[in-house]
Amino acid sequence: MNCVSLHHQQSPVHSFKQMPRGASRIVAKEPMSVRFSKAKLAFLKALFWPVLLVAFSFCTYEGAQRLLLYIDWPITRISVHGNLSHICQQTVQQRIGQYITTSFFTIDLAGIRVELKRIPWVAHAEVYRIWPDQVVICLEEQLPVASWGDSMLLNNHGQAFVPCELTNYKHLPHLFGPQLAQQQVIQQYQALSQILQPLGFSIARLELRERGSWFLTTAASSYGPGIELLLGRDRLVEKMRRFIVIYNKTLKKQIINIASVDLRYANGLAVGWREPSASTIAKPAIAKN
Repeated sequence: MNCVSLHHQQSPVHSFKQMPRGASRIVAKEPMSVRFSKAKLAFLKALFWPVLLVAFSFCTYEGAQRLLLYIDWPITRISVHGNLSHICQQTVQQRIGQYITTSFFTIDLAGIRVELKRIPWVAHAEVYRIWPDQVVICLEEQLPVASWGDSMLLNNHGQAFVPCELTNYKHLPHLFGPQLAQQQVIQQYQALSQILQPLGFSIARLELRERGSWFLTTAASSYGPGIELLLGRDRLVEKMRRFIVIYNKTLKKQIINIASVDLRYANGLAVGWREPSASTIAKPAIAKN
């Protein structure tokens, strides 16, 4: 009897070593000398642009200083322009004498402008330069429209200034008021002048007193001597219109005998009459033979 023996051949078991995930490679370290050279090169590159900028700035400054020696001329001409009747060129040159001893680029234009504004009759000043050696000054004079107080004039913007003398300006209307009320008084003067103009009146004096009351005096004209209008504190335009209505109806024929009109009443006015002059007093009768 044949026997068959079966032998189970065990397959060899291979042991697998677990590999780390991802790719990896071994990089050789650079020598210290190589790494130092690269760091030094990066530092030099970072330093290059600041050094170049400083060098460029220095060269530009030195070049500009050398160029100024050829283009920065001393000031030799001063031109004054404007429709001037109270300011002469000699006065201007005396005022700015300390500024014109410099050169074209170093002259203080702002300082000249401030100094010119200190001249009483200068309302506005413009200063500029023309290369190579000229300074041009354009001046605008004050336009006086009224006297303010006893020693000043008011310009058309309501700003007070002090001229050398007031002799030639006595014909201007006289305005009075608190120190900081120039703008208010000049605006009221303009408004009241427009109301009185159709009647043939002009304002000789307008006063704003400390308590806020307004007093107006008209100028003498062909209609007669000036009259004083007492306006009170408020509603000036309304009171003036009331005066115009009553004036045209009643007062016009007697204006020569009126000294003042008090408009401080709510719905009326009071008239102050002039004292009769010697010429209007009746002459004594002459006895006849």
